[in-house]
Amino acid sequence: MGNCALPQHRSYRNTTRMQPAPHAAGHSLPSGGVRGPGYGGRMNGSKAPIGPDVPGALLPLLGTDEEVVAFFAAIADLDATDPADHVQEDDIRLASGMRLEQFARAGSGDAFCFVGEGGEERPVVYVSLDGEAGPLALGLPDLVRLCLVAPWWRDARRRTAEELQAVADEYRESWPDLDQRRDRAAQALGLDPAGLPSEATVLARLVELSRGPVATACLVVGCEGDPLDPLFDVAPDHL
Repeated sequence: MGNCALPQHRSYRNTTRMQPAPHAAGHSLPSGGVRGPGYGGRMNGSKAPIGPDVPGALLPLLGTDEEVVAFFAAIADLDATDPADHVQEDDIRLASGMRLEQFARAGSGDAFCFVGEGGEERPVVYVSLDGEAGPLALGLPDLVRLCLVAPWWRDARRRTAEELQAVADEYRESWPDLDQRRDRAAQALGLDPAGLPSEATVLARLVELSRGPVATACLVVGCEGDPLDPLFDVAPDHL
C-alpha cells in the first residue's frame, strides 16, 4: 500500500468510517441473501421478522435490543450501538467508486460496511486496520446469520477445514452460554434458532464470496489505489 497507512484505532468507541463515494454508473452487485436449503432461517413470528418484507428492520435492533446487543457486540464483536461515533477518513474506498458506508465496528477498530446504494440488502464488506478487506455477506440478513452461527469467523481465517472444529470448541469454552445467548438474540430478530444454517454452510459461503465476482466488485483500495490484502485465503483448502 506504499506509504499510505490505514487509520489508527483510537479507542473502543472510535473506529474509522469510510468516506462515502458517489455511486458509480456501470457497476452492479448481486443483492439479496443466500438461497438454498438450510440458509434461510425460519420465522418464529416474534416482534421483528427478518427478510425483504420488513426493510430496514435489522440495523436498529442490532443497536438497541438488549438481547441482540448482548450477543452481537460482546460475542460476535459487531457493535452497532452508536453508528455516529466514527471518524471520517478519505483514504479507504472501493476501487469501483461505489459508496462504502460503515454501519458497525469491531472492538479493534475494524469496520463493517455496506457497498453501494440502498438498504440492508446491500453487500457487506469487512475492512481491517491490518490492511485486509473482503466481502462477508450479500445483505445484512446473511451477515446476521453468519455471526449467529459462527461468531468466531475471524479466527477461522487461513485455517484448514481440520482446524475449524478446534477453533469453534475453544470459542465455546470462552462463552459457555453461547448457544443460549445466540438463541435469545435470534428470537429477538425474528429468527427461529432451529432454522439457522450450519457452520459448514456459512463458512463455505465466505469462501465462495472471497473467490467470486462479488470479491472483484467489492475490492477495497487505499489512498494510493493499491488493493488491500484479501480477508480470506483463496487457496482451495483454506478460508
